[in-house]
Amino acid sequence: MSTSGKCPFVHGSTTTPNKGTQNKDWWPNQLNLDILRQHDTKSNPVHDENYRESVKSLDIDQVKSDIQQVMRTSQDWWPADYGHYGPFFIRMTWHAAGTYRTGDGRGGAGTGAQRFAPLNSWPDNGNLDKARRLLWPIKEKYGNRLSWADLLVLAGNVAIEDMGGPNHGTALGRVDIWHPEKDIYWGAEDAWLGDDRYGATRQDLENPLAAVQMGLIYVNPEGPNGNPDPALSAQDIRETFARMAMNDEETVALVAGGHTFGKAHGNGPGDAVGVEPEGAPIEAMGFGWLSSHRTGKGVDAITSGIEGPWTSNPIRWDMGYLELLFKYEWTLTKSPAGANIWHPAGISSEDLAPEVDGSTKVTPMMTTADMALKTDPAYRVICEQFLANPEEFGAAFARAWFKLLHRDMGPKSNYAAGDYNDAEYVWQDPTPAGKRLNEGEIASVKKLIVETDLTITEMVETSWASASTFRGSDLRGGANGARIRLAPQKSWGANKPEQLAKVLNEYTVIASQTGASIADVIVIGGAVAIERASNAEVPVTTGRGDASQHVTDITSFDLLEPRADGFRNYSEKEFSASPEEMMLDKAQLLGLNPVEMTVLVGGLRSLGVSGSVEGLWTNGDSLDNSWFKTLLAMDVEWIAAGFNSYEAKNRGTGIVERTGSRTDLVFGSNSELRAIAEIYAQNDGKDKFVRDFIAAWNKVMDADRFDLRA
Repeated sequence: MSTSGKCPFVHGSTTTPNKGTQNKDWWPNQLNLDILRQHDTKSNPVHDENYRESVKSLDIDQVKSDIQQVMRTSQDWWPADYGHYGPFFIRMTWHAAGTYRTGDGRGGAGTGAQRFAPLNSWPDNGNLDKARRLLWPIKEKYGNRLSWADLLVLAGNVAIEDMGGPNHGTALGRVDIWHPEKDIYWGAEDAWLGDDRYGATRQDLENPLAAVQMGLIYVNPEGPNGNPDPALSAQDIRETFARMAMNDEETVALVAGGHTFGKAHGNGPGDAVGVEPEGAPIEAMGFGWLSSHRTGKGVDAITSGIEGPWTSNPIRWDMGYLELLFKYEWTLTKSPAGANIWHPAGISSEDLAPEVDGSTKVTPMMTTADMALKTDPAYRVICEQFLANPEEFGAAFARAWFKLLHRDMGPKSNYAAGDYNDAEYVWQDPTPAGKRLNEGEIASVKKLIVETDLTITEMVETSWASASTFRGSDLRGGANGARIRLAPQKSWGANKPEQLAKVLNEYTVIASQTGASIADVIVIGGAVAIERASNAEVPVTTGRGDASQHVTDITSFDLLEPRADGFRNYSEKEFSASPEEMMLDKAQLLGLNPVEMTVLVGGLRSLGVSGSVEGLWTNGDSLDNSWFKTLLAMDVEWIAAGFNSYEAKNRGTGIVERTGSRTDLVFGSNSELRAIAEIYAQNDGKDKFVRDFIAAWNKVMDADRFDLRA
């Protein structure tokens, strides 16, 4: 995988449709709202089915038995290494889940995205198109009761079990997507294996990225940019795996455990491999990387360019990986494809491995990334600990592997079915169930809130700050748990810590007096404020629990801190992305469409949530369409006054009447958003605005209420 002409992939495309000059070609800098229109039901052939209910009807033992049969039945069109597809399926599962990154919670195995571009054509996913095709008989048999997303995960776990490995099982309930997720930013590079994603050091990797190069899942196994330096590779590994939510022990367990199985493929010239699936001709029927090197499969397969197994018995769980790594001194050499690999010096015959077809014996190999585990002092200590304690190694691998596969499923309550261990982990953000309040109890909470001296804006800001931490990407955050009262959220700048402490002090007393959770009181407080401001009823759901500090991972939750929030007109500094682009990103993570985003911004502004923006916009205590009317009024002319700062000068007097930000003005300047804003600014738009705001508000308040979903 070096960039010195040895990459075994041709990256041209055979399809260049002429669509004519499009809007994005004429105006490339115009705000694109498509991120808020992802996964429309028009693309979903099963949108009318409830998968999370359907999957419960599966006989999971029978499904696993069927997968085992597939794994043990080699196909002539893509023969199984060693007569067993287990290692192949483990790699497929690893790469489906391994795209997850903590920066924005995107990626991961939760949607079956590996079926679509760009993931289905990444260099690091070479030949996984064959692994998915081998599983088609399973998907064909079980149909809509088993999603591709769940099958891609389940197959790897069945493989581990079938080869004697430790496993904590599989939780099911992942719902498939039906077209590429164009909203995920994988990097700015325009070439595979490019790495224009760093600042001054290799640790200054662009957020929210985790992989070191375009088209890789984790790190380049040959070393940084193909440089076979184990020490430098260790730096890449540590940074990347940390961004995948893994510590050093979990990292070593995953690498050593995963490389206990299977082999890498590079037994031929890299330029013999054809184009990736998305660039392949129509007659390839979705297959890519078709090789002209002899048979192109089995012994002759070329995938990464690296060649050889890691252990002497590649289809059994054992301690072979760590034993061989520390038993021998290793020498840098080249694979037949020209990739950097390491071979053991003076290897004994008993440590040789079988060729994939059993015809002969071959020498095991290690990659530069493997050598990093032996070279790096911290990794080495962990490896030696595992070597001396095989059961500890197995347990650590099972835990880390389960975390890798389930990190983006959110709380355990999202597990619809499966054979997983009945255990709870901090990374699942455990929250106790709360009490469902009846109408009388809700009324009592509301009465006590009204009796406080809290302002409408304070109550609205607190509810928004609590609920808007939700990320639909990995189902973390939200109002449930009331983690806004815990570290680190209680100290976040966007949450106005002093004001927040004042509000929470009042809410804590009310919760103790009524038996409600603080989480529910926070949400009810927002409803009270909106009702006071609109004279409209705001329905609320209850049953949230209050999480404790000891099951709240401060480091992990810190990544949810809003450095910018256009809904609140908040930004802690100037970023490379525009404020309106960052607002779109947050809206997408909240699951909002363009209309919901627009109505929420207009409503929050009218309720006084406007950051440092000054001037006569609204009175701050009335939920109405006045902000939209003021925004679209023609009595002022807007003048730029600095980055994200604009002044509205009266056209007659020249006096500055108000100031605004980009996340204000975009609703007047962007033609799509202006069209929506005009609906609410109309004289007949007030009632509709209030109704739509309340609906969108409750969507955010209940975003993490997975227990309320069908």
